[in-house]
Amino acid sequence: MADDSERKPNVTYSAPVGSVDLMAFDDDGNPYEIWACEDCLPWHAEVVLVEGEVLVREWHAVDCPQFKQLMED
Repeated sequence: MADDSERKPNVTYSAPVGSVDLMAFDDDGNPYEIWACEDCLPWHAEVVLVEGEVLVREWHAVDCPQFKQLMED
């Protein structure tokens, strides 16, 4: 079986997805711009209210490099 470095990432519409919650506004109250992910097809976002705070929930393919970076931060 190939290790992760040899395996091609699955970033198609049928890929498993995961989510990360991000701040919707900066410290001055300005909204962040949201751009679609260029690295995975199943990317989408939704606005959620969590404990009174407005957040942006981004969904990515779990193999997406952008998702992996967000999970590390």
